[in-house]
Amino acid sequence: MLVSDFNYDLPEERIAKFPPKERGSTRLCVLKRDTGEIIDSYYRNLDEFLVAGDVLVLNDTKVMQSRLFCELSDGRPRELVVLEKHGEERQKVMYRGKLHDGDVLTVLKADFSGRDNSSAKRAEELAQLEKSGDFVRVLKILGNGIAEVEAYDEHLKPVDLNELTERFGSVPLPPYLHRDASESDKKRYQTVWAEHMGSAAAPTASLNMTEELLERLKEKGVKVCHLTLHVGLGTFLPIRTDEVEAHKMHSEWFNIPLPTLKEIANAKASGRRVVAVGTTVARTLEHYAKTGFETGEDDIFIYPGFKFKIVDVLLTNFHAPKSTVLMLASAFAGWEKLHRAYDHCVAEKYNFLSYGDSMLIC
Repeated sequence: MLVSDFNYDLPEERIAKFPPKERGSTRLCVLKRDTGEIIDSYYRNLDEFLVAGDVLVLNDTKVMQSRLFCELSDGRPRELVVLEKHGEERQKVMYRGKLHDGDVLTVLKADFSGRDNSSAKRAEELAQLEKSGDFVRVLKILGNGIAEVEAYDEHLKPVDLNELTERFGSVPLPPYLHRDASESDKKRYQTVWAEHMGSAAAPTASLNMTEELLERLKEKGVKVCHLTLHVGLGTFLPIRTDEVEAHKMHSEWFNIPLPTLKEIANAKASGRRVVAVGTTVARTLEHYAKTGFETGEDDIFIYPGFKFKIVDVLLTNFHAPKSTVLMLASAFAGWEKLHRAYDHCVAEKYNFLSYGDSMLIC
C-alpha cells in the first residue's frame, strides 16, 4: 500500500487560515459508511444525527503555548517549539535556524500577534524586544530540527520549560497556516472543555463544539465522557516512506478514566454506539482495545485494513493529503467513499484542515 494512493486535490483557497467568527458555525458533511450517501449539514446540527444512548467521547487535553522566541549570545534570533514530554526523558524542542550543542538562548518577551511573518521583519523586531532573564541551553542536537535542552532562570536555577511557555510563549499553529498566532488563537485553538495541559497541537475536531451543543446532546440522552491524549507535533510531520506499512508513528501520552471505560463497556454490551470526536480519541480507544492499557504511550497507526473494535461513529476534520489522519479516516469509511466525499466537499467549497469544516462518518 503506497502513501501516494491517499491523495486528493486540495486547492490552497480551501484551507481555512483563521477560525470562523463564531465557534460552531461551520459546516458538517455526513457520510454514511454503508451506502456512501453524502448529506450537507452544519456542525450545530450534530444532535440530529445522534440518538439517545450514544456515547460521545471527547479529548480534554489542553494546548501548551509552546512557541518561544529566543536569541543567541550574538543577537541572532531563533524560534523554539517545546515538544510534549514523555516520562522522565529530557525535554525536547523543535527549532528554526542553526543550533549547536552547548548554545545558550535567552528567552524573549515576545508577542508577534498578527505581525509580519517575513524573516527580515522578524529579525528587526526581535532586536527591539526585552529579554526575560531566563534562558535555554542546548544539551544535544538530535537531528531533523530537534534538540534536547534544559532551562534556567537568571539565578542559574533550573526551571520547567513549560513554565516559560506559559509566561512567554505563543500558540504553535499548524505550519500550513503560514502565519503567527493572534490573540484570538489563544482561545480558539483550544476546546471549550480543555483541562489537562500537555498538547503541542489541538484536537481539532472538537474546536467547533460549543457548550450549547453539548447541552442539547445531553438533553437528548447522549452520554458525554472524556479521555486525555496529548497531541504531539509529530501529527504535522510528513510520512517519509513510500510504503504505508513502513511508517512508524510517533508516540503520545494518553489516559482513559474509569468512568469513561465503564460507559463504553456498557454501550458495547447493549449495542449502543460509541462516537469518537476526532482521530485522537479514535486512536486512543482502539489502542486500548488492542492492548488493554488504560494509560501510557499510544503509537498505534491505523490505515485501511484495520478492524475497529470500539469506535462506531467518527466526527473528524478534513485532513491533508497523504497524512496519517487521512489514512485513519480512510480505514473507517473506506478510501473510495471518503475520496468521493472529499471531492464533493471541495466542489461545494467546504473549508479544510484545523480551522475548517467537519465530517461525521456514521
